[in-house]
Amino acid sequence: MSDAGDGTPALPTFRPEERVCGNCKLWSPHSVDHRGWVGPCRMQGSRGMFPPSAPICDKYAPRGSAAPAPVVASTRTRAPRSVAPVVVRHRADPREVVDLEGLDMTREELMDIFREAAGLSEPPLAGKWEGGTVRLVPGNPELQAKDLPIDSLFHKVTMVRDRLRVLEQKLNAHPKLTEAEKAEMQGYITRVYGSLTSFNLLFKEKGDQFVGSKGDE
Repeated sequence: MSDAGDGTPALPTFRPEERVCGNCKLWSPHSVDHRGWVGPCRMQGSRGMFPPSAPICDKYAPRGSAAPAPVVASTRTRAPRSVAPVVVRHRADPREVVDLEGLDMTREELMDIFREAAGLSEPPLAGKWEGGTVRLVPGNPELQAKDLPIDSLFHKVTMVRDRLRVLEQKLNAHPKLTEAEKAEMQGYITRVYGSLTSFNLLFKEKGDQFVGSKGDE
């Protein structure tokens, strides 16, 4: 595996038939550590950062596919439910079943609901950009260009968007700020959103895009 000329290793590629996370649209490159490129899974964030050579799970969705592959239902026999809600805590497996009085889902699926409710779930990248690369070319032709995976750029953009949303929520709920002060600070946040509208073309859904004041878009 060659590097980009500045010591950063190139993002590894795999044959289409290889069953690894690097061929899954849910895995995105984030940074480089002692293992090489690592990144998170959009559906299983609790796994943290791991290399693209990791084996696939039951949420595997090949790049270019329309949606994640369906999860295979478990065939194990379930014990009768108790009247009181029960949360199984004996293991930290993200596929662990959480039973809340008739609500049957995995721990990670439940966390996805919490993240969605808090506005912290990562939106889908527009299909045409999946696996793409942004090239930064210096004005000096003697200097090396830098390639950045679009998935990694999109992950950072959505992190900024999510933190701005949290900031808005905390601002609106702040007990010591006056309505005038909240409105002034909200104006600054709106202008920040306007400055980020250039990244709207990366989002698959229009509802996930940045919206700023008309003078900043």
